[in-house]
Amino acid sequence: MKINHQVVVFDAADLHAESQFWAGVLGGAVDAEDDWHMVLVDGAPKVGVQLAPDHVRPQWPDGQPQQIHLDLWVEEIAPAHQRVMELGATVLQEETDDDPQAAFRVYADPAGHPFCLCWVRKR
Repeated sequence: MKINHQVVVFDAADLHAESQFWAGVLGGAVDAEDDWHMVLVDGAPKVGVQLAPDHVRPQWPDGQPQQIHLDLWVEEIAPAHQRVMELGATVLQEETDDDPQAAFRVYADPAGHPFCLCWVRKR
């Protein structure tokens, strides 16, 4: 079996906000249809957003189980944090000091889907 593309698909009530958020994070563009948006990066599909008018935000990490999340490894947390916040993210959980080598911070995208910005701690 040959897989041509792997695409994570997010449900969202607001297709525009969700797809623009992920296009901004990934440095891509949105190919929009009525009930489906595809985020393309360098012309390749990366993230899909499907219309779900009754979508309910997950209450993770402290409530209902998470539905899905992405780990995005960044070189510098400060500019990455600033960028996702400008695009409409909210912080769900600050980083902890559990691991001396790596860290992560938990965010939610505009539809409430959790994702993490992860980075290697500088020594």
